[in-house]
Amino acid sequence: MNKTEKKKRIASLDAKKARAGWLFVLPFVIGFVFLYIPMLFQSIEFSFSELNIITNQGGGGGGYELTFVGLDNYREALFSDASYAQILVSSIRQLILDVPAIVIFSLFMAIILNQKMAGRAVFRAIFFIPVILSTGLIDKIDQNNAVMNYMENTGIDTGAATALGGAGGGGGAGGGGGGAGLGLVNALDITGFLGNMAIGGELVSYVVGVVNNIFNIVNRSGVQMLIFLAGLQSISPAIYESCKIDGATGWETFWKITFPMISPMILVNTIYTVIDSFTSKSNEVMAYIEAVYEGTSKNSRVLSSAMSWLYFGIVLLMITAVTGIISAFVFYQRRD
Repeated sequence: MNKTEKKKRIASLDAKKARAGWLFVLPFVIGFVFLYIPMLFQSIEFSFSELNIITNQGGGGGGYELTFVGLDNYREALFSDASYAQILVSSIRQLILDVPAIVIFSLFMAIILNQKMAGRAVFRAIFFIPVILSTGLIDKIDQNNAVMNYMENTGIDTGAATALGGAGGGGGAGGGGGGAGLGLVNALDITGFLGNMAIGGELVSYVVGVVNNIFNIVNRSGVQMLIFLAGLQSISPAIYESCKIDGATGWETFWKITFPMISPMILVNTIYTVIDSFTSKSNEVMAYIEAVYEGTSKNSRVLSSAMSWLYFGIVLLMITAVTGIISAFVFYQRRD
């Protein structure tokens, strides 16, 4: 078989795989085009309109009509509804705290679980269990779990409240609960520990928030951990053997080999974590938009649509910014 025939055979195989892939995603594509996209356009139309309900005096079925009002709904969401803007800022602040903690923790655990040790598969399963427990019916049961709510909202420590006890954005970061500053640790503990290291108050507040939010961080790190594990296992052992022969330490090997080659996974996991945080059921902005939608006001439907698209735009901007910043440091291995 000459080279030309071999290339044609490979191309034919790739075409078959491509057709099989499209056949596999065809139900989703059909549903997206004929169901999802029309709803998106209708939602955009609602966000720029005023909704008027039409009722028939004869007892028959009614309907609605839309009157174009431009950006009025967006102005009302941002400037008239103080709660929406406040919750939006709080959610973004919490996201900035949570995303680095989740990515760093999942990378750290992936490196540990990638080592050769007894029971490695069991430990991997244990860390992925929270992902399974946070889906479907189990998530509904979990929301009413009093013990878990106590761990998330109040923690273990019963120390006194401090000025920094509410660090981490209020909800779920250690200062929540009954406002008594309860948590796994408090700011005085961290301040005493880091007192001799000339650590600033903002870093202390961040550490307090991360430690008190550790349950939520572990819960949301399962998928990221698997992605990091897949990336770590794709690195050739021969590279590590070469580093060992050259006398490189474990610290040098991590920063010169592991970290650059795992950097594409860092980008993927960061984007995934941002999207997961913004679309989570526990997200305060999502809950508030749903509450506005279910309200009795005449404009509740159109106002919630405007809030949703504002939220979508902010999420898109954050993903673009994160992608642009991290992509500048991503190393892609060339395969010749």
